Amino acid sequence: MDTYDTLSEAIKEKQEEGYTYDFNLKNSYLECLLIQEKYNVTDFNVDAFYRFEGDSNPDDSSILYAIQTNSGIKGLLVDAYSMYSEALSSEMIQKLTIR
Repeated sequence: MDTYDTLSEAIKEKQEEGYTYDFNLKNSYLECLLIQEKYNVTDFNVDAFYRFEGDSNPDDSSILYAIQTNSGIKGLLVDAYSMYSEALSSEMIQKLTIR
């Protein structure tokens, strides 16, 4: 797995690899506003993930997910991880759990 120093560096390289769509995380699905599609947990796979720690503030921590849908759409999801993260369904939590 590749490593990156910054979130922006990782996003740029992943976009060059074809992960060009942006996903938004909802309670029980991913949303791609550009193509107005919703993807349930069974409709996509996480190809890779990258964790970034905030140097001075833990609230600046985030995870970048490289995701591909079953229909071949490749995109990125940036999610903050902290005690303030959006509430998610148990299925979505399991799908996005870093192993």
